[in-house]
Amino acid sequence: MFRRKKLSAEDPATEGDPEEMVVIVDQAVNPYLALFHEPAGYRAEQIRALRNRLVALNPDGEPKTLVVTSAVRAEGKTVAALNLAMAFAELERQQVVIVDADLRRPSCERYLNLNPEPGLADVLLGRVPLERALRPAGFRRLMMLGAGSRVTNPAEVLGASRIDELFQRLKERFQYVVIDTPPVLPSTDAGVLSARADGTLLVVRLEHSLKKQSREALRVIQDMGGNVLGSFVNELRGQDPESDQRLAYEPREAEED
Repeated sequence: MFRRKKLSAEDPATEGDPEEMVVIVDQAVNPYLALFHEPAGYRAEQIRALRNRLVALNPDGEPKTLVVTSAVRAEGKTVAALNLAMAFAELERQQVVIVDADLRRPSCERYLNLNPEPGLADVLLGRVPLERALRPAGFRRLMMLGAGSRVTNPAEVLGASRIDELFQRLKERFQYVVIDTPPVLPSTDAGVLSARADGTLLVVRLEHSLKKQSREALRVIQDMGGNVLGSFVNELRGQDPESDQRLAYEPREAEED
């Protein structure tokens, strides 16, 4: 397991086998994916700082499953999960997979401008093998397991025994498995998945989330047996170079001889 610690942060091309390469149209990818659009920017560095803290919580270097969720919708959990997965994939010799486990409102493929294909639901229901459902996400060393076919009973599909087996198989292949789930309070899915994962990160959107909702989400995850590693805080005022130039640190232009 990860060790617990309070965390906070603000809010390309693939390489390897040519047969596994995906071409992504830059303008069609969600603009808040900082690791994709502005890998040298301030926000990307904040994501890397969070990644480094999570890596520090894993001193044995064992493969880990990490749930990224929020109390309610529209807090930025999917953007946080994708950015974090990209940041993990930047590390040398790290194979990473992003899993869209939000079977109710899936969005990972849409954010990356990828066409929907068989994914998590199909694997859990035995319709397709895991290897067929995995595909390149369009970012180096990052694979995708999309939500897959629409189902009418997500809670039943995400049964504990099926998830345990799937997580184990993914950990045999990937160093980090980042899982985007539905928000905690509207459904039971996030609690079930958090209880099966090694750690959970709770995304909080400043001035959008109610404190009591965030506290209740934290309680639900812990009551289900989840290991809450910390919080990821979005939209901190003034915490970027556009509003505070002291945070800017652009490369110095070459001096003339």
